[in-house]
Amino acid sequence: MFENLEGKRIPDVTFRTRKDHEFVDVTSEEIFAGKNVIIFSLPGAFTPTCSSSHVPRYNQLVPQFKAQGIDDVICISVNDAFVMNEWKRAQKADRVTFLPDGNGEFSEKMGLLVGKEDLGFGKRSWRYSMLVRDGVIDKMFIEPEEPGDPFHVSDADTMLRHLDPNSEFPFDVAVFSREGCPFCVRAKGMLNDAGIEFEELVLNRDYTDRTLRAVSTFTTYPQVFINGKLIGGSDDLEDWLQNLTTRNAA
Repeated sequence: MFENLEGKRIPDVTFRTRKDHEFVDVTSEEIFAGKNVIIFSLPGAFTPTCSSSHVPRYNQLVPQFKAQGIDDVICISVNDAFVMNEWKRAQKADRVTFLPDGNGEFSEKMGLLVGKEDLGFGKRSWRYSMLVRDGVIDKMFIEPEEPGDPFHVSDADTMLRHLDPNSEFPFDVAVFSREGCPFCVRAKGMLNDAGIEFEELVLNRDYTDRTLRAVSTFTTYPQVFINGKLIGGSDDLEDWLQNLTTRNAA
């Protein structure tokens, strides 16, 4: 069974990062001293769960973590600096710091370096997350030792609930739009003014009208979805935002 290291100091290692075409050594002291840091560690860059769920949600929730006094959110994997930098670019995870544990030294000292030879991965990190305050591990969420790649407790939502059980999660918003649509511009402007982040999908670039028909009976633009629910067009979004303002003021 993996040892929970809460109350112990973070391992003293040097990370070989890559910046502006040069290697830059960064020590544990530089990363953690005097700071509140969240780390989530995972088996490998570009792997399915890591890319589809683990990294994107942490990146999304960084503003909420910052509001709880967190200075940095760090992703660690047993990959080299070139791979980690390219993965960060591919994930568009600009809010998260990616640290390469290329030789597995950090993961080994954490007692969480495991063999993935059956997958041709060699030695990799077990999946976990932790809260580190001034170099001391305050909280750890270690995935259970079960077959496969368990992902139950090291997620960003669990960490945010630990920091503040009453913290509000951001809305998940998607805007189906098309080029040259004034109503789409209006909808995006209202979301921006409300400080609500959204993902825009543009017709014939990111999807076709067939995709829109698959999720909505409406074929006008835009079509706005929030937390899995169809809100509708720009007028419907305006009503939803007004109701949100009323609820927040109550």
